[in-house]
Formats: sequence, structure tokens, C-alpha cells
Amino acid sequence: MSERPARRGFASRPADPDQWIKAAGSSPRNDSATGYTARLTIDVTPDQRGRIKIAAFQRGVTVADMLRDLLAREFPSVERERP
Repeated sequence: MSERPARRGFASRPADPDQWIKAAGSSPRNDSATGYTARLTIDVTPDQRGRIKIAAFQRGVTVADMLRDLLAREFPSVERERP
């Protein structure tokens, strides 16, 4: 009989976790000009989630883009002076 080919499982762990983490930061999945590399998770009620999605749709943007703009407005980058 023939052997089954060795397949990596969907949730298999990487052989070298440190190298895997460093490699993920080197090539951002989103807009390469700004390099979004972190994911932020928040808990919202289903009603609030619906209102956010409707607002984004009415503005013609994705929820992620709308929230990025909101966070950029509320928390502008500040250039710090180095001693």
C-alpha cells in the first residue's frame, strides 16, 4: 500500500517559535507603507458592533480602516526628544 504524505496540521506549532515571530514582523500583511503589524482585540456588545458596521458602511470604508483613523485621531504619534 502507499503511505499517506506527511501534512502539517492547521494548528501545528512552528519548529522555532522565535524565528517564526521575527519573520511575521518582517512582512506586514496590510498596507506596506504604514506597516500594520499588531492586532487589537476589544469586546463590544452585539448592538454596538452593529452600529459600528453600519457607520463604516455608510462612510464607504471598512470597519478596520474607520477604527484606525479614529485611533490615529485620538492618539496621535508624538515625536519624543532623545536625551
